[in-house]
Amino acid sequence: MGRRVFRAETKVKILREHLINDVKVSKLAEKHDLRPSQIYQWRKKFFEEAVEIFKTKRGPKKNPNKKLDKMKDKLKEKDQIIAELVEDNMKLKKKDPGVTYTTFG
Repeated sequence: MGRRVFRAETKVKILREHLINDVKVSKLAEKHDLRPSQIYQWRKKFFEEAVEIFKTKRGPKKNPNKKLDKMKDKLKEKDQIIAELVEDNMKLKKKDPGVTYTTFG
């Protein structure tokens, strides 16, 4: 006979019968045609991985786009400053067209 594969929902249902309804592992194994060791393995894995569910992260939930939004705001601010500098430069050139300005970059 080939190896049977149980869906996660089925495993949880069987574990719930054992843990909540206090059904003995031997009875569940017989009912579902399993080896008791299989149910014990599922239970072990269930508790080992359950820790992740209850881990809390300190502080408010982080906005995944927060860094991107911050960078966009900073870029807008820089664009505004550049626009003001260009405008001031144009005004100065119109006032005194004979003056030469050095540009960097």
